[in-house]
Amino acid sequence: MFNNSWSGIPEDEDPKKQPESSGGRPEDPKEGEERAENGRSSDANGAFPFDLSALFGTLGGAASQRDQEGDNRGSGGSGNGNGRGFGGFGMGGPRGPRGPQGPGFSFGSMKPILKHPGTIVLLIVLLTGGFIYGVSGIWTDVLWYNQIGYASVFWTRILVMGGLFLLGTVLQALVLWLYLTFSYRALVNKGIALNPNMKSYREGLENSRKLIFIVLPIVFGATTGLSLMANWREVLLWWHSSPFPDVDPIFGYNISFFVFTLPVLQLVLQFLSQLLIVGLIAGTVIHYLYGGIQLFPKWRVLKITRIQLGLTAAVLALIYGARMWVRRYALLAQVNDTALGVDGGMYREISAQLPAQSILAITCVIVAAMFVLAAFRDTWKLPTAALAVLIVSQLVVGSAYPALIQQFKVVPNAQELESPYIQHNIDATLKAYGMDNVDYTTSDAVTTASAGQLRKDSESTAQIRLLDPNVVSPTFTQVQQNRLYYGFDDQLSVDRYNIDGQLRDTVIAVRELNQAGLAPEQRNWVNDHTVYTHGFGVVAAYGNTANADGRPDFSESSIPSVGFLGDYEPRVYFGRSMPEYSIVGGPKSDGKNGQELDYPDDKAEGGQVKTTYQGDGGPSVGNFWNKLLYSIKFRSTDLFFSDQVNPKSQILYTRTPEDRVAAVAPYLTLERKAYPAVVDMDGDPKTPKRLVWILDAYTTTDNYPYAQHTEIDRVTQDSTTGNTGLYSPRSRVNYIRNSVKAVVDAYDGKVTLYQWDQSDPILKAWMGVFPGKVKPTTEISGDLMAHLRYPEDLFKLQRHLLATYHVTDAKDYYTGGDRWRIPGDPTVDGGDATSQPPYYLTLKMPGQDKAQFSLSSVYVPGGSSKREAMAGYIAVDSETGDQPGKIREGFGKLRIMALPSSTTVPGPGQVQSNLSSKPQVSKELNLMNQRGSQVIRGNLLTLPVGGGLLYVQPVYVKSSQGTAFPLLRSVLVSFGEKVGFAPTLAEALDQVFGGDAGAATGDEAIAGKKPSLSEDAPPASEPSGSVEAPGSVEAPAKPVTPPAAPAAPSGDLKQALENARQAMEESQQAMKAGDWARYGEAQKRLQQALEEAVKLQEANK
Repeated sequence: MFNNSWSGIPEDEDPKKQPESSGGRPEDPKEGEERAENGRSSDANGAFPFDLSALFGTLGGAASQRDQEGDNRGSGGSGNGNGRGFGGFGMGGPRGPRGPQGPGFSFGSMKPILKHPGTIVLLIVLLTGGFIYGVSGIWTDVLWYNQIGYASVFWTRILVMGGLFLLGTVLQALVLWLYLTFSYRALVNKGIALNPNMKSYREGLENSRKLIFIVLPIVFGATTGLSLMANWREVLLWWHSSPFPDVDPIFGYNISFFVFTLPVLQLVLQFLSQLLIVGLIAGTVIHYLYGGIQLFPKWRVLKITRIQLGLTAAVLALIYGARMWVRRYALLAQVNDTALGVDGGMYREISAQLPAQSILAITCVIVAAMFVLAAFRDTWKLPTAALAVLIVSQLVVGSAYPALIQQFKVVPNAQELESPYIQHNIDATLKAYGMDNVDYTTSDAVTTASAGQLRKDSESTAQIRLLDPNVVSPTFTQVQQNRLYYGFDDQLSVDRYNIDGQLRDTVIAVRELNQAGLAPEQRNWVNDHTVYTHGFGVVAAYGNTANADGRPDFSESSIPSVGFLGDYEPRVYFGRSMPEYSIVGGPKSDGKNGQELDYPDDKAEGGQVKTTYQGDGGPSVGNFWNKLLYSIKFRSTDLFFSDQVNPKSQILYTRTPEDRVAAVAPYLTLERKAYPAVVDMDGDPKTPKRLVWILDAYTTTDNYPYAQHTEIDRVTQDSTTGNTGLYSPRSRVNYIRNSVKAVVDAYDGKVTLYQWDQSDPILKAWMGVFPGKVKPTTEISGDLMAHLRYPEDLFKLQRHLLATYHVTDAKDYYTGGDRWRIPGDPTVDGGDATSQPPYYLTLKMPGQDKAQFSLSSVYVPGGSSKREAMAGYIAVDSETGDQPGKIREGFGKLRIMALPSSTTVPGPGQVQSNLSSKPQVSKELNLMNQRGSQVIRGNLLTLPVGGGLLYVQPVYVKSSQGTAFPLLRSVLVSFGEKVGFAPTLAEALDQVFGGDAGAATGDEAIAGKKPSLSEDAPPASEPSGSVEAPGSVEAPAKPVTPPAAPAAPSGDLKQALENARQAMEESQQAMKAGDWARYGEAQKRLQQALEEAVKLQEANK
C-alpha cells in the first residue's frame, strides 16, 4: 500500500533483501536457521502491518548525517526519507538527504555569548528570581502556619505527601528503568536476527536511548508519585487507626478494617499493578524492537524474553487475584444503583458475586503458575489456556451468573430474599449517621382551636421568632450600618443569650468591613490595605418582637457598642467579608498615631478614631525577606515599596473562618457557614469577652459497611443556601460525626479546635496524627458552651435519611408505603424545587419536660403522593447548657412526631395557600402591594403547641421607592383551618383561639400600640404604602379593639424630617466629593434631625 520512499525505507534496506542482525553485520542464513531451531530467534522477513518509520525519521536522519554536517549541523532541513525537507533544525530522515538550507544554529556559536560577564550576571539574576518566586509560596505558608500555631499540621502533611511522592516516583522510575535497561542489554549485540521494518525505530531509539531511558522513567515516576501523594489521608488514618464498637454482619470484622485498612489495601494493590503494567509494556516494546518477540512468519519468543515477561505476568496475575479477593470486602459498602435504592451487599452480591470473586482469585493463582511454567518451558499453551479460563470465568461466574441469580431467583422472591440485607442497611445507616436513638411518638394532632388552648405552651409561644434572619439584613444595614464601608451578611444568625436572667432567642450580625461601599476615588492601595482593615462590633435584636414601627428591637447596637453584652473586643479583623490581605500593627509613618480606621466619631480629630492593631494575627512583614516574599505572593509592588509597612507591621490574610479552619484541619469536613457569638472564652469575668466565629466540623467516611451513601452537597441545599454546599474533601459519605467544634477569634484569628464527640474512632485517629491540636471538651468555658448548638447541615442530612429510615422494619421498608419527603419552601418563587430550611426555635416536643432551643423541620407524604398534608415533625434538642466542659444531658436527642395518614393537619404548602386564599388576608396583602410597597413573607414556622401544630409567618413591608428596607407590619397565624392576621403575634393568636389564646408572646407589650396598616405611611426613610388594618379572619369570641391611629405629623415634625432629608443629601454629595469634614458635619446634623423627629413622633402618639 505504501511505497518504500514514503515509508522512509531506502532501497538498500528493502525487507526483501538480506536481514540485519543485532550485531550490525549481514546475517548468515544458516546462523538464522540454527537459532530458529534452538528457539532463540525466528525469521523476520514478514512485513510489519503498521509502518511508522517516519516517526523516527528525524532521529535516524540525524545519526546518519553526523559526518556530513560539521559546523552546519543546524542548517539542514528535516528530511522525511525521500529527501523532502522541512526548513529548521537540520535533521534528515533515515539516510535521506538534507532538506533546504535552514536559518542555522550551532551550540558552538553560543560559547562567546555564554562567556560574556553580562550574560552570566543575567543568568544568575534570572535563576535567583525564579528560585525566589518558586519558594515564595511555600515559605509564606511556613510563616503562616508557624504564626497560627499549627506548624506540625503543615509539616506532617508536607512530609507524608512528599514521602508518598518520592516513594511512587522512585519505585515507578526504578521499575521502568530496570525493565528498559534489562530488556535492552539482554538483546543488543547478541547476534539476533532483526526485523528490517523495525530498523528506523531502532535507529531513532539508539540516537536518544540514554535520554529516553532517563526521561521516560522520571516522567512516569512523577506521574505515579503525584497520584500516590493524594492518598495521604488514607495512609495516616490507617497508621493511627483505632477500633469501632461494631463489626460487620457478613465477615464479622471490626468496622475499622473497612474504614482504615481496606482503602490502603486497595491503594497498595493498585499501585503495584501500575508499577508492573508500565514495566511490562516497556519491556515488551524493547523485546519486539530488538528481536526478542517476532511475529512473522512464525511466532517466536526468545528464552530471556519468556522468563522476563512470563514472570512479570505471573506476578500481575497474583496481584489481580489479590484485588479480586479484597473486592469481596468492598461489596459491603458499594453503592447500588437499583430501584430499591439500598446500598451494601444484597442477596445477589453476597450469594453470587462474593463466591465468584473467590473463584476468580483462585483462578488468578492458577494463571500465575502457568505463566511461571511458560517462562522456563517453551510453551505458551498452558498460560494461554489458563488466561482464557480466567476471562471466561470473569464473564460467566463474575457477570452472567449473578445476573441470572438476580433475574430468576431474587426478582420473584425479592421481599423474602432481600429483607435480611435491607435490615443490615437500616441498622448500619442509623448507627453511621447517629440516628440509632431517635424517640418516635405518634400524635393525633387536633385541628380545632378554643380559648385558652395555648396556656400550657407559653414557654414556646413566648419565644416564637418573628425576625426572619434571611429578610431583616437590609433593615440591620439601614439602621445600624453607620457608615457605607460597613455591612452585614445577607443571612443573619440565630442564637440565644441570657438577658436579665432569661434565655432569649436572638438574631445577631457582625458589622463587617465592606470596602465596596467606598467611593471609587477612595479606592487605592493605602486605603484598601492599611486604613480600612477591620469591621466593628455586633448588632443583636430580640427575635420574638419588634418596635411599634416594625423595626427590630435591638438589644446590642451602635458604635461603640451599647447593650447587654457588656465589655468585649469589638474589632473584627477576621470574618466572612474581608479584603484579601491587610497590613496592620505598625503605627503611622510619623510613629505617633494609628493609621487604621477604627470607627467614626464626630468628637475625634478628623471625625475618626484610629487604632493600631495590638494582636498577633499574622506573620511579620517587618523585614526585607518577608516583605519580598509577600509582595511576590500577592503580586504587589506597593506592598514592597510602601512606607506604611514598617518593622512592626503584620500581614493578615486567609481571613474567613471557614478558610482558616480548613487550612489547619484539612482532614475535617466543614459546615457551610460559621456563626458569630460574643463569649467569655476563659471564664474570667474580669477579662473582656471575645467576639468569635463558631464552626461545626465533621469526620466522615464512605466505607462504612451497609450504611446508605448520601451526597452532602445536594442534601444540604435548600431555599436559603443555593448551591454553596460544604467545604468538603468528599461529597459522598455514609458515616458522619460532628466531632469538632472550631472557634476562630475575630480579632487575632486564633483557631481553637475542641473535641465534641468523645467516641468517634476517626477523630481519635486524627488526634493521633496531630497530637495536641484538638483540645478536650473539658477546656470549653461555660459561656462558650452556652453558645454551641446542633449543626444545621448534620440535621439536614439526618432529616433527609429519616424521611425513609423512620421505617425500621425491613419488610415494611421494602413495601415503601410510609415514605416521607421534605416539603418545598412555599415562601419563595419556585419553592417546590427547593427544600424548606430547618429553623432554630425554642419549643417543647412530646417527652420533654420544658421548652428547649431546638432545630426543627416538617415532613409531608412522599412517594408518588401529591398530598401536602403534614406527615411528621422532627426536632433535635440543640441546647448545650452552660456548664464548663460538660455537655448538657439530652443535647442532640432526635425526636420525631408522626401523624397518622388520615390526618387533616395541613402541610406548609397548604397553609401558605390557605393564608393567601382567605378573602380578608388576600385583600389586605393586595392593598399593601398596590400602594408603592412590596410585601415580603418571612419564614413559615411550625411549632407543636396546643395539642396540634401552629404555623406562624411574619409579614414585612418594604417601600418600592427611596431607601427601602423591610419592616415587620403584621403576623399571619394558622391552626387547623383557622387563620389570624394582625399587627402583632399576640393579637393574631387571640383571633384564632377564641379571642384569648392564653399564650405569652414576645410582642404582647406592643399589642394595641403598633400602628395599624390602614394608617398613613411612616416617614420616607421607612416603607410607604400602608393598607387598612387587618381584621379577624375567624371571628373571635370577643372583639379586638384596633389601636388608635396616631395623629398626623405636626409642622415641627415635618420640618425635622425635611432637615433630615437635606442632611442626607448633603452627606451623599460630600462623600462623592471626598470632603470628609463636610460629610461628618452633615452626618451630625442628620443624627440630630432624626432624634428630634423621633421625639416629636412620640409626643404626637
